[in-house]
Order: sequence, then C-alpha cells, then structure tokens
Amino acid sequence: MANNIWSDVSSIAQRVESDAIHIVREVNFLEPLYTVFRDMSGMNLRRGYAYDSLTANTMGDDDDLTSQAFTPSADQTLTPYQIGAQVFITDARAESDLPEQIITDSARELGFAAADKIMTDMVAEFPNLTGGTVGTTGGTISFSLVGAAITQARVANKSAAIPLACVIHANQWDILAKSANIAGATYGVAPKLQEQLTIGGQTSYCITYMGVPIYQCFQASQTATSTDFTGAVFPREALAIDWRRQVRIRPERDESRAGLELNMTGIYDVGVWRPLRGVNLLFHANLPTT
Repeated sequence: MANNIWSDVSSIAQRVESDAIHIVREVNFLEPLYTVFRDMSGMNLRRGYAYDSLTANTMGDDDDLTSQAFTPSADQTLTPYQIGAQVFITDARAESDLPEQIITDSARELGFAAADKIMTDMVAEFPNLTGGTVGTTGGTISFSLVGAAITQARVANKSAAIPLACVIHANQWDILAKSANIAGATYGVAPKLQEQLTIGGQTSYCITYMGVPIYQCFQASQTATSTDFTGAVFPREALAIDWRRQVRIRPERDESRAGLELNMTGIYDVGVWRPLRGVNLLFHANLPTT
C-alpha cells in the first residue's frame, strides 16, 4: 500500500488541497459579508482612499452648479501576512491506512485550522468599527439592544436600503434564542426557520430581525476579558479581506522522520475598510449551562 501512496504524492497533495479549500469556503460564512479583494499578489500594502462627501442643494432656475471638493485622502491600509499549518504522515500510517482515509483526515484538519484562523482574524476587526457602540463589558444582549445597533448602523450609512449583517457569538445567540419576546412581539423558532437552518448546512444563520440577518460565530472572544465578545452590525463596505494567495498545500518528504509533510500556507489580510459604517455590539458571552 505504501508504494501506491507515495508513488503519486503530488496527486494526493492536490486532492487534500482541493478538499481543504472546499472546507474553508463552506465553513467561512463571513467572507461573503465582507468586501473581498483578489486582484493583487505578494506582500505589498493595499491602501484605501476616502473622498469628500458631496451635498445636493436646491437650485433656482438661473443657478449655476458650483464644484465641491472631491479629493481623495489616504484612509485604510491592509498589510498581508502568511499563515501556515502542517500535517505529518508517517510511513507506518501510510502502510496501515487507505489513501482515502489519509486524504480525508488531512484535508479536514488543515481545512478547519485555516478556516478557524481566518475567521478569528476577521471577527477580531469588529472592535475597530467606529460607527457606534451598543452594550458594555459584562452586559447582557437583548433584541432591543440589537435593534438599537441596527438603527445606528442605518443612520451611519444614511440608508435603509444598504444591506446590513449582524454577527454575534453563539453564546450570545443562545441568550436571544431563549428570550420571551422580540421588542414586544411573540417569538418562536418557526418550522420555516428551522428549514432554512438545515438546508445547505447554513447553521451560522440564526434569524432575520428588522430586516437584518443575524449570524452566530464560534471564534474566541475578542475583548480584553475571556467572557465578553464584540459583535457587529455592518454593511459589506465596512470590512475587507484581501487575498494574495489562497490556501495551498505542498508536499515535502522528510526521510529522517520517515514520513511526508503536507504544508498548508495562505497569504491575506483582513481589516476595516469603511469603519464609520459599522457598529459594535459588546456583551458577555458566557458558555450556557441551562
């Protein structure tokens, strides 16, 4: 069996890479909520620029339009960095397991490791949004407070038409799910909602409230204490992920260790892009026990 495995190492690595990338894409529900850049490679900085806001004025019949200042100024900068993880497969395991087992196990571990790292970096940017803050350290989340954050975000974006998303910790969603009411209205998990949660594996989606989808994440808390989590309500423009090199896996034989290394790397950066358009949600995220 060992000869069958190592005679085509590149093929195995390619299958692991393909499966790992699939896992990253399926697990990382946050990426579609962000502005995504894919037009550069390497480690050069990406610099964003902001323009002066324009004001529309009432005109008389003989009035002439006057140009307003509309010049770019340096705003945000994204600095790409590399992440990596490695799986080591010994000859002994290669001689004992089927290739399919090795491919499945390796892809799963590498894919979930990459996805967790990427999503942890993404939610770590929530505290850097500057459009407002709802809640306090140690506070308890409620639908009324989520509604306040949604309203603040709409005011910050000066529109009810710009799509928003709300991301909170799963422990915070547990509190909302047990709430007796939503802003005075009876609340329950309807069969249709349960169907939405099940079909397609979209288990990160929780509910739509005030026209805004609420998602739960399981990444580590991002505040100074271990029991608080900063969520956010934001449009796609508020945050960005800049991919310079998608996750890839390269094999390397280590003869002294009698095995094969599968090396996973990727290059990207995440950061705020239009921070004034997003609002923070700061509440405790204690692990539920009842």
